Amino acid sequence: MDLTGKRVLVTGGTGSLGKVLVRRLLAAERGTPSKIIVLSRDEAKQHDMRLSYQQLEGSTDEVIYQNFNRLLEFRIGDVRSYADVSSAVRDADVVVNAAALKQVPVCEYFPEQAVLTNCDGAANLVRAIRECRLPVEVVVGVSTDKACKPVNVMGMSKAVAERIFIAANVLNPGTRFVCVRYGNVLASRGSVVPLFHQQIRAGGPVTVTSDRMTRFLMSLDQAVDTIFEALAHALAGEIVIPKAPSANVIDLARALIGDRGVEIKITGIRPGEKQHEILVSEGECHHTYARGRYYAIAPMLPELAASAPAGRQALTAEYSSGDAPVDFEALVALLRHNELMLDQVDPSGAELLR
Repeated sequence: MDLTGKRVLVTGGTGSLGKVLVRRLLAAERGTPSKIIVLSRDEAKQHDMRLSYQQLEGSTDEVIYQNFNRLLEFRIGDVRSYADVSSAVRDADVVVNAAALKQVPVCEYFPEQAVLTNCDGAANLVRAIRECRLPVEVVVGVSTDKACKPVNVMGMSKAVAERIFIAANVLNPGTRFVCVRYGNVLASRGSVVPLFHQQIRAGGPVTVTSDRMTRFLMSLDQAVDTIFEALAHALAGEIVIPKAPSANVIDLARALIGDRGVEIKITGIRPGEKQHEILVSEGECHHTYARGRYYAIAPMLPELAASAPAGRQALTAEYSSGDAPVDFEALVALLRHNELMLDQVDPSGAELLR
C-alpha cells in the first residue's frame, strides 16, 4: 500500500513499537504521508518524542511547536474514550492501533483495565468509523501471541480485540480491518532483554522463570515490517504472522551473560505465563496459508471466508516457539546482528528504543 498523501493515525504512538513505526513512516519507506497523527495519553512521552524530532536537548516556554501545521502531529487522548477516538480517526485514512495494556502481571491484577484499553479501545475505533461514516481505508490492529490459546487476561483481552476488528469488516465494507500477531519483541519496553541487561549490570542473579521456556525473537523493525505487510497485502479479516526464529530463554540469558560469571536463578513460572509462545493454534492452522515470510490466518466468518485463497493450507499443527529453537551460536549471532549484546548497548538503555 502506497501511503503517499495518506493521513496515518497511530494510537499508542509513543510506545516502543509506535516510536519505531513513526520513525519509519517519516522515512517515507511506503511513500510520504500527508500527516502522521500520534494519539496517546502520556504528555511526557509525547513531549520527549516531539523534542527528539526537533533535535533539541531541552525546551522552554519560548519554544513554539506548531503542532497542527506539521507532518508529525501529537494529540493527547485515550482509546478508552469514544470522543477522543472519533475526533482523531475522522482525520485519518489509515489507522494502526498500537495502544494496549500489555504487561501480563498488571493485567492479571487489574483485568477490568485491560478490557477498557484492549477491548473497548478497539470497539471505539470500529464504532467511530461506522457511526460517523468515516472513509478510513484500512485499520491494523496490533495483537500478540498471547491472544492465541490465551491463559492470561492480557491475551484474553487481545483475543477479543482481534475478533472485534475481524467482525467489523461485515458491517463496514468500505474499511479493511486486519490484524498482526507476533511474539516477544526484542528490547521493547518491559521485555526480557532490557531486564537481563539490568540484572547483569547489577551483578545478578539473572532470573529465568523456567529452564524449558522458549520465546519467538524478533526486532521492533521486524514488527513494523509485519504491519507494513498487513497494510499492503492482508485481506479483510486476516491475521498476519511473521515466520520468526525462537530460542530457549535460558540460552538467551547465557548468551547475554557471556563470561561474566553472573548466576542464573530459576524462579518458577509466573501467573498467566506460558512455557512456549504459540502464534497459530491447532484450531487455526487449517485456515492458515503462507505469504512469503509470513503466515496469514483467514477469517472464519462466512461473509469473509469466501475471499480467502483456496487449497494453500500451510500448517498441519500449531505454530509454537517450542518447535525448533535456534542453537546457542545462532542465538548469539542474532543478538549481535540486532546490536543487543551487552558490549553493544549504552548503559542508559536509551538506544534500545531508537
